[in-house]
Amino acid sequence: MAGRFVRSSKYRHVFGRPARKEQCYDNLRISKNAWDTNLVKANPEYIAVNWEASGGGAFAVIPTSERGRLPERIPLFRGHTAVVLDTDWNPFNDSLICSGSDDGKVFLWRVPEGFTLHSDVPADDVKDVAPVGKLSGHPKKVGHVLFNPAAENVLASASGDFTIKIWDIEAGSAKLSLKLGDIIQSLCWSPDGSMLVTTSRDKKLRVWDVRQQKPAQEVQGHAGAKNSRAVWMGEHDRIATTGFSRMSDRQLALWDIKAPREPIGGFEMLDSISGVCIPFWDDGTQCLYLAGKGDGNIRYYEYQNDKLEYLSEYKSADPQRGIAFLPKRGVNMHDNEVMRAYKTVNDSYIEPISFIVPRRAETFQEDIYPPTVGLKPAMSSGEWFGGKTALPPKIDMETIYEGGGMKEVPAEPKPMGDMPAPVKGPEPDKKEPEPEPQPQPQPSQEEPRLGASRAPPVSMKEQGGSMMAMADKYADQDHDKEASSDESSFEEVQKPIERAAVKTAPEDLKPEEVKETTSELWKAKEETQKGPGPSILDEPSDISSSKIAALRSDTATPTTPAVGSSISGVEALEREVKNMNSMMAQQSRQMASQGQAIADLLAEVKSLKARLD
Repeated sequence: MAGRFVRSSKYRHVFGRPARKEQCYDNLRISKNAWDTNLVKANPEYIAVNWEASGGGAFAVIPTSERGRLPERIPLFRGHTAVVLDTDWNPFNDSLICSGSDDGKVFLWRVPEGFTLHSDVPADDVKDVAPVGKLSGHPKKVGHVLFNPAAENVLASASGDFTIKIWDIEAGSAKLSLKLGDIIQSLCWSPDGSMLVTTSRDKKLRVWDVRQQKPAQEVQGHAGAKNSRAVWMGEHDRIATTGFSRMSDRQLALWDIKAPREPIGGFEMLDSISGVCIPFWDDGTQCLYLAGKGDGNIRYYEYQNDKLEYLSEYKSADPQRGIAFLPKRGVNMHDNEVMRAYKTVNDSYIEPISFIVPRRAETFQEDIYPPTVGLKPAMSSGEWFGGKTALPPKIDMETIYEGGGMKEVPAEPKPMGDMPAPVKGPEPDKKEPEPEPQPQPQPSQEEPRLGASRAPPVSMKEQGGSMMAMADKYADQDHDKEASSDESSFEEVQKPIERAAVKTAPEDLKPEEVKETTSELWKAKEETQKGPGPSILDEPSDISSSKIAALRSDTATPTTPAVGSSISGVEALEREVKNMNSMMAQQSRQMASQGQAIADLLAEVKSLKARLD
């Protein structure tokens, strides 16, 4: 529809750019196990990928700088007696990683100093890496492992025994246990590490107060039988979930953790593809990424006004089984990269995908790189188990851009439970009434001292307002809802230029002559509004030239002290004529534009009625 523009956003034109083949990680043997995990985890230094290995379970660690084709024999991280199901990097140490396996064990690993896959030793002499710690306690397979994002050395592991154990790695024991009663499909920590959200096979969405070992909220989630995923949306009291409907359509939902009885705005249908949608949240850009498992597409949304606004979609013919997103401190800011994903392709190589804001990147772009979480935890494991809650300190991205290390910026010491909900946009049915526009001053009120004998005709501005009211009557209701937000609305017609105020006539100007001249001006305006034809205002010098000359001759007496003011009054009349002529031309153009907008509106209304019929 004419006269409408899209919502303003810095990330509206973000696009995904795949890496060239030589920049990928090739010659891999990615695990073909059917357990629903991401298969890949990444940090700025390394990529961990579940490996298809014989004689027990293993995973590989690939330095991000060693791109291209990998050697036939590489050092693997071996130790499990069954297939590795999940891994997770320590958020505060890029060399520490944990793994969960089908053997029911959780192992801790440290990447050796100077680790490389391209060693000079023969293939038969390549040595595998052994674990540095073991956590035993689950009688069945461990399908998910996840480090606490705020506390050091606190780890959550989800098992086939329908429990989640919270481990104190320093003590080497599980101090807390959460009982779900069914298979855990996904889990995600809140950013301050005090709460945990889970989805499970019983179709329940639970928000856990972890240290109380009980759910703070428990509601019905997605109704479909297939797996559901949940992700905590940064420092908001919001959770995003993906799942399936009863008809096996993929869905997206946004939940308020304080009142999660129903998702905000209901369940949004995505498509009918059968693969699980894997959600990832980027707190810097306030964007949610949805990567389809089994297809090559990655959608991304921007969170704004308590809604997930669709931005765009990266499409690829190469489907992914596993995918990982890089922490924000690892992106290439010199290329305006706001996010990077690593996707598996054909179980044989990993392809990096850069999501880029298309703008010049000659200097640091502060508006798209706010402070992000660094490598320093908010508390120790002992403090966390003792009840402390805090957000980890953040780092200034500009210091990384300049190559000067990581400079901390103070974080808000506010626990998640006390954080206010984001400000919502006004609902359409509760929209506050707009202030009534002030009436346009009429010339009879504006120039009482000029002795105008009658009110002027209705102004062009008022006629334009009435036409806009007619357009609003036929406007689509969906567009009205968009207009309720601060960022989305119809394009407003530019306001007409206000006429300059007329100066007060001097006292010695004869009122009868001024009255007669003003009446002629308004009569000329009326005739111009009625229809085409030559306008008197086009030649203002002919309107009352004789009267103005007479006024000058009558008032311009050298010995009279009011001569200057008399001349200025006559000049004000001449300027008024010119201003009115300019205003009429401007308003005529606006009337033509408004007429076209109304014609477009009526045409759209007719098409909508035809569809309904």
